[in-house]
Amino acid sequence: MADHRVDISVILPIYNQADHVERIVSSLVAALSHFKHTIELLLVVNGNKDNSLECCRQIARTHSQVHIIHLEIPGWGRAVRAGLAEARGNILCYTNAARTSPEVLALHIMLALANPGFAIKARRLLRYPLFRRLASVVYNIECRSLYNLSVWDVNGTPKVFSRDAYDLFNLRENGDLIDVEFILNCQANGIQILEVPIVSSERHGGESTTHFLSALKMYWGAIKMFRRFKNGLRNAQAST
Repeated sequence: MADHRVDISVILPIYNQADHVERIVSSLVAALSHFKHTIELLLVVNGNKDNSLECCRQIARTHSQVHIIHLEIPGWGRAVRAGLAEARGNILCYTNAARTSPEVLALHIMLALANPGFAIKARRLLRYPLFRRLASVVYNIECRSLYNLSVWDVNGTPKVFSRDAYDLFNLRENGDLIDVEFILNCQANGIQILEVPIVSSERHGGESTTHFLSALKMYWGAIKMFRRFKNGLRNAQAST
């Protein structure tokens, strides 16, 4: 990939989405083609067990804006970080390819263009099955309580932000906790977050990876991250 900059980079982690990825990416490319900006879409195929990689390669052969990153090991955070590391955009975005409509993505990018210096993110008005709604509510209450966050929906995507903001960040998480880590980085660096209410739709295809054990893992992970966060604050205070 050439080193020259583009205006906007969109990172789409892809995990076992061969049944719908071509349809979704084509619709996103069509929506973003209306912008008078140079745009790239980075499909981060991570740890797939289906034919997603070949499907994505075929998409890249059809659409010059699309580029492929292939990771052998799965992980939402790992895929996001890999995409951000390769992205060339002055505005950066990552989102859930299975749940993001072209209209929602375009809206978030327009708001980012109109509000430089802000981080723009979705706040989902949940219409999930009962278990997923409850799991999300509990997780957001936990994160807001632990970290005194001002946002209502930690995991909501798209998330759109400037390269200047990203250069201040220190994202290290390989799993779902990268979203709370993102919010904490914004908070630590004084970056205002604008939440956009959206009605969260059902998946375009594939299966959700959220289940009882994964929810418990996220709850416990948020507590462990909080302990690291507090230890980091103590160490910073001790060194001043």
